[in-house]
Amino acid sequence: MRDNGLPCLDMLDATPTILRGLMCEVSSEDARWKPAPDRFSIAEVLAHLSHSEGHCYRTRIDRFIAEERPEFESDDAQMHLHLYHDADPEDSFDHFEEQRETNVEYLRDLPPGSGNRVASHPEAGDITLAQMLHEWALHDLGHIRQIAELVRARKYLAGAGSMGTPYQLKP
Repeated sequence: MRDNGLPCLDMLDATPTILRGLMCEVSSEDARWKPAPDRFSIAEVLAHLSHSEGHCYRTRIDRFIAEERPEFESDDAQMHLHLYHDADPEDSFDHFEEQRETNVEYLRDLPPGSGNRVASHPEAGDITLAQMLHEWALHDLGHIRQIAELVRARKYLAGAGSMGTPYQLKP
């Protein structure tokens, strides 16, 4: 593996392992549990990660590399909620994991300087590939935190009995 100067690749590579660890005791029923009707379940978060991996991030990477100053469209997760509702959590995770491995390998093989490639984003203006990789890591970490809170609330809070009372969970 060569160092091409692209940031965040180790973090992006670690995300599936971190998620797998968080979910090691989560059943399919647990993964489908919603803390409230307007909140995501673990299954829905995994479906979102799988969908955005290919339809947002990989598409943008390919355009960064293939085009000079591509113009991206906004990606609003709310537009895709219907895709997440009945998704199988294990299928979604497997698909996410496969895509992530392929994407990180591809990114590691890009030539030095690739992070300086520029695209136009409707809200953010001009962005570089390196900036998008940082946003991608932010996106991952937000969903890691979200899944951790869901796991805490579903699997461990009740079992802690009165010792769990001080915890202020917001899954």
